[in-house]
Amino acid sequence: MEGNKEKVRINKYLSAAGVCSRREADRQIAAGNVRIGDAVAQIGDVVAPDVPVYFHGMLVEAEEERILLAVHKPKGIVCTAEKREKNNIVDFLNYPKRIYPIGRLDKQSEGLILMTNEGDFVNKIMRSGNRHEKEYLVTVNKTVTDSFLRALAAGVPILGTMTRKCKVERTGKRSFRMILTQGMNRQIRRMCEYFDYRVVSLKRVRIMNILLGDLPCGTYRKVTQEELKRLEQMIEHSSNDTVRFENSTMDRQLWEEE
Repeated sequence: MEGNKEKVRINKYLSAAGVCSRREADRQIAAGNVRIGDAVAQIGDVVAPDVPVYFHGMLVEAEEERILLAVHKPKGIVCTAEKREKNNIVDFLNYPKRIYPIGRLDKQSEGLILMTNEGDFVNKIMRSGNRHEKEYLVTVNKTVTDSFLRALAAGVPILGTMTRKCKVERTGKRSFRMILTQGMNRQIRRMCEYFDYRVVSLKRVRIMNILLGDLPCGTYRKVTQEELKRLEQMIEHSSNDTVRFENSTMDRQLWEEE
């Protein structure tokens, strides 16, 4: 990557070039899809200045433009850059430059997902320890009671742990608003199931200061400079370490969000 002054770890190199997140880079390296010069890359390798890097056989070139998009993901689209998934969000969006999703929104849910070419955004926004808010509108299959809402807010035992306390507000007879600061696998669905409720519809309407608003389903917009400035202030002191956990199960639980 032109302009590098010193050696850099290969996963960070790919992330900075807008290829994928560091976590996804490690997966691709392990699969043998990355080369440094003529050698197949290994996890932990470093890249020296002026040494070419290839991803799936194509030369990696730096992306100078910072891209951050707000996307209204429809149901049925999978938040992955993995080409083997025919309904992956990258192909669905068909954006002219290489971008990838920040975190996930499960296949049967719709709503706001951010997409970027900058790895630091991914790590700072998605790292569970940074406790950034995400807001959801939820409809369930039966009447929402006060005791149910109080129990959700207090924390629910799922996936071998207790969910964090969260904000919950009734919005209708069978609907409520929920604000989470973590993103465990199918978290809201599992929390509701614990109390014998089934989620009928789930829409994410906010990530930190970025609102879904009236963005039509299946479309995207560029995050405004004002939004970006505020977002950068909010993540200024957040860790940008690659998101890793003690075991692969917990890793999946915290990354594969609602």
